[in-house]
Amino acid sequence: MTTPERTLSVPGIVYGGDYNPEQWPEETWAEDMRLMREAGVTMVSVGIFSWALMEPSEGTYDFTRMDRILGLLHENGIAADLATPTAAPPAWFFRAHPEALPVDRDGRTLTYGSRQTFCPSSPAYRTAALRVTAALAERYAGHPAVVMWHVHNEYGCHNAACYCDTSAGAFRRWLRDRYDDDLAALNHAWGTTFWSQWYHDWEEVLPPRATGAVPNPTHQLDWRRFCSDELLSLYTAERDLLRAAAPSTPATTNFMVMDVFDALDYWRWAPELDIVSNDHYLMSADPASEIDVALCGDLTRSLAGGPWLLMEHSTGAVNWQSVNRAKAPGEMRRNALAHVAHGADGIAYFQWRAAKAGAEQWHSAMLPHAGTDSRIWQDVVRLGADLRALAEVRGSTGTAEVAIVWDWNARWALELPSQPSGDLKYKDLVRAWYEPLWRSGTAVDFVRPDADLSAYRLVLAPGLYLVDEAGAANLTGHVERGGTLAVGFHSGAVDENCHVRLGGYPGAFRETLGIRSDELFPLLPGESVGLTGQVPPGATATLWSERVRLNGAEAVATYADGPLAGVPAVTRNSRGRGDAWYVATRPDPDTLAALLSRIRTEAGVVGAGDAPPGVETVRRRGRDADYVFHIDHAGRGAEIPVPPGATELLTGKTLSGSVRVDPGEIAVVREPRAAS
Repeated sequence: MTTPERTLSVPGIVYGGDYNPEQWPEETWAEDMRLMREAGVTMVSVGIFSWALMEPSEGTYDFTRMDRILGLLHENGIAADLATPTAAPPAWFFRAHPEALPVDRDGRTLTYGSRQTFCPSSPAYRTAALRVTAALAERYAGHPAVVMWHVHNEYGCHNAACYCDTSAGAFRRWLRDRYDDDLAALNHAWGTTFWSQWYHDWEEVLPPRATGAVPNPTHQLDWRRFCSDELLSLYTAERDLLRAAAPSTPATTNFMVMDVFDALDYWRWAPELDIVSNDHYLMSADPASEIDVALCGDLTRSLAGGPWLLMEHSTGAVNWQSVNRAKAPGEMRRNALAHVAHGADGIAYFQWRAAKAGAEQWHSAMLPHAGTDSRIWQDVVRLGADLRALAEVRGSTGTAEVAIVWDWNARWALELPSQPSGDLKYKDLVRAWYEPLWRSGTAVDFVRPDADLSAYRLVLAPGLYLVDEAGAANLTGHVERGGTLAVGFHSGAVDENCHVRLGGYPGAFRETLGIRSDELFPLLPGESVGLTGQVPPGATATLWSERVRLNGAEAVATYADGPLAGVPAVTRNSRGRGDAWYVATRPDPDTLAALLSRIRTEAGVVGAGDAPPGVETVRRRGRDADYVFHIDHAGRGAEIPVPPGATELLTGKTLSGSVRVDPGEIAVVREPRAAS
């Protein structure tokens, strides 16, 4: 969220990236300034990995380099997002405090020499991190170049947990607070009567270290919650020092809302940030990565409650996947403007100048190894001009009538060992339901289970395996009040302690859905079943099935074959003033799209409608106009109708009846709204 008392003073859509001049001779810096101006850069992040240079020995500081860097940026009209360097403690710190090194679940102590290598519960690390943060705040609070504090970097990216004895003590303190110092309550929550795990003393409780068989699921779930909270406490401690020194300067840290990262409960983190920021990188193996750009953008906007900043992404290839695919022509621009379409008010990259040494030397950058005689540089300059043309879009909001329930506790719990199927992946379930909405141009917000749902006609819960009583009551109440709810299989199965809800599946949602399942029938890899009923001809399903009995609901589709032939697979139930749907399997993509189109239509939600297949259409709503982004991912081009008085912002052209989107290109249309 953006706090009113601490806002970012850089105008327009912010543009820039991580700037690491310490990696280069000082004579390079003047060229950096000239090229940043040429590219239209307005803000850069500095100091992220500078601890060893800022504090060469304990308590001794050298800020001369940073003084010169910030002075140069200010002279050239470029704002600084000044980072605390605490993501990479220096070697001298670990020589003095080897106990601060992290220990993995197998008991191995990891060594320094990369980043994020510290024990989050270490008192020595916390003391050192706050000391350097305080020195930074004292020196640069009020500096004219510094417009935002960048706390740490990618919390939990490589090191979300430490299993050492210090962490064990911190875990016990967290548990005593969670369970009101009642060990019996912990034993009940963890179900420790199973396998003789009962604890008689708090000192017996350890982190979920490597063990001989399947570990306790609630133990693991509470550990994930603790690790997220422990890192959050480090963030707030640094932020509070910065806020005390510069009360009007906003603070952020970069989230990682992406496929491979699930370490932190960002619903708990987001309210602590003045400005929500996110890092996003494409996965080379994803054939439709533009959908992940949109999903992560919508999720970040939902966490922020409005516009947000893209703090890192890549101009081309990254360096950390098995195959690091370069971006196709035009893909960098489409990615960046898609992030803006989904709520980003700033676009930044890792990093400004491609490194010639170090672990990320093969990571792309705004200024690549090839220099300015490169396609990437041409694209960087063009994007800077695009963002200047879109300045008025800043601050506009989303327009969603559909919400998808997203919960990190449910994700953690669903992906624990010993599920009925090991192929259940939370984000895969969510993305399968998100994709048809994206293709139809239907705007989507993401919500917590206990969120205010009054703005939404339709709420989807594709994989809400874990839900507490308050969340379940909130979702079912949405139906009672006249909304539509669609629930995916294996949802509502367990409570917040990972205890199975007895009496039949899907647990918390049985009554609202008007159904009851008495046995689960997961499908083997490669196995499928046919579906019949109110579904497209030839419909199939994979991954999951269950024996559903109707208890007031109607069957929309049934299994056509297999052990559950004739059993309902998709149901619909009228409840209160609304409707509740249950999808008890994973339909093939076309069938799921048809089902969600029907559910959406019956709920009264209208998609974009006018865009052809392959063109993503997204609307941001401003005070006096709507801004409609048309992004051609298919490379075929399109002619799209527009209302009278519309203007295409990237070219400044006044439109008459339609806008032309060239193959692989983007159009951003301002649609004025009549005064009400």
